[in-house]
Amino acid sequence: MKTRKFLAVSAAMAATLVGLAACSGGSSSPGGDSSSSGGGNEPVTLTFWHNSTTGEGKAYWDEVAKAYEDANPNVTIQIQAIQNEDMDGKLQTALNAGDAPDIFMARGGGKLADIVAAGQVMDLSDKITDATKSAVGEGVLSAFTIDGKLYGMPTAVLPGGIFYSKDLFDKAGISSTPKNFDELDADVQKLKDAGVAPIALGGKDAWPAAHWYYFFALRDCSQDVMNKASQTRKFDDACWLKAGQDLQKFAETKPFNEGFLTTSAQQGAGSSAGMIANHQAAMELMGAWDPGVIASLTPDQKPLPDLGWFPFPAVQGGEGDPSAMMGGVDGYSCWVKAPAQCADFLNFYMQKEWQEKYAQAFHTLPASKDAQGVVEEPALKDILTAYNDSAYTVVWLDTMFGQNIGNALNAGVVDMLAGNGTPQGIVDAVNNAAAKG
Repeated sequence: MKTRKFLAVSAAMAATLVGLAACSGGSSSPGGDSSSSGGGNEPVTLTFWHNSTTGEGKAYWDEVAKAYEDANPNVTIQIQAIQNEDMDGKLQTALNAGDAPDIFMARGGGKLADIVAAGQVMDLSDKITDATKSAVGEGVLSAFTIDGKLYGMPTAVLPGGIFYSKDLFDKAGISSTPKNFDELDADVQKLKDAGVAPIALGGKDAWPAAHWYYFFALRDCSQDVMNKASQTRKFDDACWLKAGQDLQKFAETKPFNEGFLTTSAQQGAGSSAGMIANHQAAMELMGAWDPGVIASLTPDQKPLPDLGWFPFPAVQGGEGDPSAMMGGVDGYSCWVKAPAQCADFLNFYMQKEWQEKYAQAFHTLPASKDAQGVVEEPALKDILTAYNDSAYTVVWLDTMFGQNIGNALNAGVVDMLAGNGTPQGIVDAVNNAAAKG
């Protein structure tokens, strides 16, 4: 088992590298038996917000909640499924109003640090069982650790890269995946010549477009620069400008689907994920949740048989390690005023049985290493291989910087791709937002 590194942040923006164990197998049950830990006989209602609005993911959370209620008859879980792109805004509004859901989605980084600083999330340090902590591992848990205290429970590890259709690559005469941008540029042209949209991009949702900038920055900026940015939340190195210039140059080759600025990322057959699912485009840059989203949008709602994956290509003149990866850790936190059963539910869903079902329902990589043995899809296996071979992994930049700066960054990238901004404008947007606190 190898240990990889995540660049993360703390409430004081002083967190360092977070190790993430990416390995398979195991047999112990991390959560133990939670059947009698609901506590007392007084009726308790837990409100739960997640972002799985359809298909296997939604069914999974319904099943977990029902199983927990059966084991704890005094507890009722009220679920609200919220579209992913609406989640952050609705959650922040609810938190600010003092009426947040008891259980809510969290992604660590600066976003979590900000609500910890505001006193809006529960300290789980002494509420998560030792068995759960052991199964997940200190590295993954550290993504939800702020100043030495634990504020969330991961469900999945989500490195990013480029998903592609092997059938469409074959149609265009592409025999191997690109290792650098000269090769990617050549493949884009081959796909165009074959009448295939090369790259699907859900620019309407902003963050998928911004991911292209993030990955160029990953290749252009050194690990030290990334580490410094996780603390300062500023772009104060020339590599940040180069990343924008490299993206602008690539975008000028018109690699993205027609109308990408008004295309959503994950909603329906016309989304960027839907274009991959229905062989309307060959590639999409996305995190390791993508196979599950794509599967939900295929005609038979099953995994795409020809789905492949490759790391973001190397960039000429870049100072980042070409094997470095970018990604995140999805999970859930408890509102600071939530009943004690909230933490108990987090322990419950981390049992090996439920983590295996999570990986299968979402077609992704589970946070518990004890459950990673169920990962069978070729694209996900390729992600794990690349992850194990990577020099380090950096958390998504908008997660790293927190919601306000992250939103400014994402908007700056979209403005540039729309022809209304510049690479320097991206840098200025981040630094101006950072100056405002």
